[in-house]
Amino acid sequence: MSGAGAPRSAPVDCSDLRVAIVAASWHDVVMQGLLDGALRACADHQVAEPRVVRVPGSFELPVAAQALAAAGYDAVVALGVVVRGGTPHFDYVCAAATDGLTRVALDHTVPVGFGVLTCDDEAQALDRAGLEGSSEDKGYEAAAAALATARVLGEVRAG
Repeated sequence: MSGAGAPRSAPVDCSDLRVAIVAASWHDVVMQGLLDGALRACADHQVAEPRVVRVPGSFELPVAAQALAAAGYDAVVALGVVVRGGTPHFDYVCAAATDGLTRVALDHTVPVGFGVLTCDDEAQALDRAGLEGSSEDKGYEAAAAALATARVLGEVRAG
Protein backbone atom coordinates (compact mmCIF):
# COMPACT_ATOMS: atom_id res chain seq x y z
CA MET A 1 0.00 0.00 0.00
CA SER A 2 1.46 3.37 -0.99
CA GLY A 3 0.27 5.12 2.19
CA ALA A 4 2.51 3.04 4.43
CA GLY A 5 4.66 5.23 6.67
CA ALA A 6 2.47 8.32 6.31
CA PRO A 7 2.93 10.81 9.16
CA ARG A 8 0.21 11.12 11.75
CA SER A 9 -0.46 14.62 12.98
CA ALA A 10 -3.40 16.29 14.61
CA PRO A 11 -5.08 19.16 12.77
CA VAL A 12 -3.98 22.63 13.87
CA ASP A 13 -5.91 25.88 13.80
CA CYS A 14 -5.50 27.46 10.36
CA SER A 15 -8.54 29.74 10.59
CA ASP A 16 -6.38 32.77 9.79
CA LEU A 17 -5.10 31.32 6.49
CA ARG A 18 -6.44 32.01 3.02
CA VAL A 19 -6.66 28.64 1.30
CA ALA A 20 -7.51 27.77 -2.29
CA ILE A 21 -8.22 24.40 -3.86
CA VAL A 22 -7.76 23.97 -7.60
CA ALA A 23 -9.31 20.79 -8.96
CA ALA A 24 -9.28 19.20 -12.39
CA SER A 25 -12.52 18.00 -13.97
CA TRP A 26 -11.61 14.65 -15.56
CA HIS A 27 -12.85 11.48 -13.78
CA ASP A 28 -15.89 12.88 -11.94
CA VAL A 29 -16.18 10.26 -9.19
CA VAL A 30 -12.48 10.30 -8.30
CA MET A 31 -12.33 14.09 -8.41
CA GLN A 32 -15.36 14.46 -6.16
CA GLY A 33 -13.71 12.15 -3.64
CA LEU A 34 -10.48 14.15 -3.74
CA LEU A 35 -12.31 17.44 -3.42
CA ASP A 36 -14.47 16.18 -0.55
CA GLY A 37 -11.32 14.98 1.24
CA ALA A 38 -9.58 18.34 0.80
CA LEU A 39 -12.65 20.16 2.09
CA ARG A 40 -12.80 17.83 5.12
CA ALA A 41 -9.16 18.59 5.88
CA CYS A 42 -9.85 22.30 5.64
CA ALA A 43 -12.79 21.95 8.03
CA ASP A 44 -10.68 19.88 10.45
CA HIS A 45 -8.05 22.65 10.35
CA GLN A 46 -10.73 25.31 10.93
CA VAL A 47 -10.50 26.85 7.46
CA ALA A 48 -14.08 28.05 7.07
CA GLU A 49 -14.35 28.88 3.39
CA PRO A 50 -11.57 27.71 1.11
CA ARG A 51 -11.88 28.99 -2.43
CA VAL A 52 -12.54 26.21 -4.92
CA VAL A 53 -11.53 26.69 -8.56
CA ARG A 54 -12.12 24.10 -11.28
CA VAL A 55 -9.95 23.64 -14.38
CA PRO A 56 -10.37 21.23 -17.31
CA GLY A 57 -7.56 18.79 -16.49
CA SER A 58 -4.37 18.15 -14.55
CA PHE A 59 -2.26 19.90 -17.19
CA GLU A 60 -4.03 23.16 -16.31
CA LEU A 61 -3.45 22.90 -12.54
CA PRO A 62 -0.11 24.77 -12.43
CA VAL A 63 -1.28 27.94 -14.16
CA ALA A 64 -4.35 28.19 -11.92
CA ALA A 65 -2.24 27.43 -8.83
CA GLN A 66 0.18 30.17 -9.89
CA ALA A 67 -2.61 32.72 -10.22
CA LEU A 68 -3.94 31.77 -6.77
CA ALA A 69 -0.50 31.97 -5.17
CA ALA A 70 0.06 35.37 -6.80
CA ALA A 71 -3.33 36.51 -5.49
CA GLY A 72 -2.08 36.06 -1.93
CA TYR A 73 -3.41 32.68 -0.84
CA ASP A 74 -1.38 31.19 2.01
CA ALA A 75 -1.80 27.64 0.73
CA VAL A 76 -2.99 26.08 -2.51
CA VAL A 77 -4.16 22.49 -2.87
CA ALA A 78 -3.94 20.97 -6.36
CA LEU A 79 -6.16 17.98 -7.12
CA GLY A 80 -6.19 15.90 -10.27
CA VAL A 81 -5.98 12.41 -11.67
CA VAL A 82 -4.10 11.05 -14.65
CA VAL A 83 -4.75 7.45 -15.65
CA ARG A 84 -2.15 5.68 -17.77
CA GLY A 85 -3.19 4.92 -21.33
CA GLY A 86 -1.49 3.43 -24.34
CA THR A 87 0.39 6.60 -25.37
CA PRO A 88 3.11 8.78 -23.80
CA HIS A 89 0.43 11.38 -22.97
CA PHE A 90 0.41 10.08 -19.37
CA ASP A 91 4.12 10.83 -18.93
CA TYR A 92 3.87 14.32 -20.41
CA VAL A 93 0.87 15.37 -18.33
CA CYS A 94 2.27 13.92 -15.10
CA ALA A 95 5.64 15.61 -15.61
CA ALA A 96 4.08 18.95 -16.56
CA ALA A 97 1.74 18.95 -13.57
CA THR A 98 4.45 17.91 -11.12
CA ASP A 99 7.09 20.30 -12.43
CA GLY A 100 4.64 23.17 -12.76
CA LEU A 101 3.22 22.81 -9.26
CA THR A 102 6.72 22.56 -7.79
CA ARG A 103 7.70 25.73 -9.61
CA VAL A 104 4.64 27.56 -8.25
CA ALA A 105 5.52 26.58 -4.68
CA LEU A 106 9.16 27.62 -5.03
CA ASP A 107 8.59 30.81 -7.04
CA HIS A 108 5.89 32.10 -4.66
CA THR A 109 7.05 30.47 -1.39
CA VAL A 110 3.50 29.16 -1.00
CA PRO A 111 2.85 25.52 -0.14
CA VAL A 112 1.09 23.62 -2.88
CA GLY A 113 -0.52 20.42 -1.67
CA PHE A 114 0.09 17.74 -4.28
CA GLY A 115 -3.12 15.79 -4.70
CA VAL A 116 -2.54 14.64 -8.26
CA LEU A 117 -3.09 10.91 -8.59
CA THR A 118 -0.91 9.22 -11.22
CA CYS A 119 -2.39 5.76 -11.60
CA ASP A 120 -2.09 2.78 -13.89
CA ASP A 121 -5.85 2.27 -13.95
CA GLU A 122 -9.10 3.69 -12.63
CA ALA A 123 -9.26 1.11 -9.81
CA GLN A 124 -6.05 2.54 -8.33
CA ALA A 125 -7.47 6.05 -8.57
CA LEU A 126 -10.71 5.03 -6.85
CA ASP A 127 -8.70 3.33 -4.07
CA ARG A 128 -6.85 6.60 -3.34
CA ALA A 129 -9.77 9.02 -3.74
CA GLY A 130 -11.11 8.93 -0.19
CA LEU A 131 -14.37 7.33 -1.21
CA GLU A 132 -16.25 4.79 0.88
CA GLY A 133 -14.12 1.66 0.66
CA SER A 134 -10.96 3.51 -0.49
CA SER A 135 -7.75 2.61 1.32
CA GLU A 136 -6.41 6.18 1.10
CA ASP A 137 -7.69 9.76 1.09
CA LYS A 138 -5.17 11.69 -0.99
CA GLY A 139 -7.33 14.82 -1.18
CA TYR A 140 -7.34 15.05 2.60
CA GLU A 141 -3.61 14.31 2.79
CA ALA A 142 -2.72 16.96 0.19
CA ALA A 143 -4.73 19.65 1.97
CA ALA A 144 -3.40 18.70 5.41
CA ALA A 145 0.19 18.80 4.11
CA ALA A 146 -0.31 22.23 2.54
CA LEU A 147 -1.83 23.60 5.74
CA ALA A 148 0.90 22.17 7.96
CA THR A 149 3.55 23.60 5.65
CA ALA A 150 1.83 27.00 5.62
CA ARG A 151 2.04 26.98 9.43
CA VAL A 152 5.76 26.15 9.31
CA LEU A 153 6.41 28.92 6.77
CA GLY A 154 4.54 31.37 9.00
CA GLU A 155 6.81 30.43 11.91
CA VAL A 156 9.91 30.83 9.74
CA ARG A 157 8.78 34.26 8.58
CA ALA A 158 8.02 35.31 12.16
CA GLY A 159 11.58 34.47 13.16
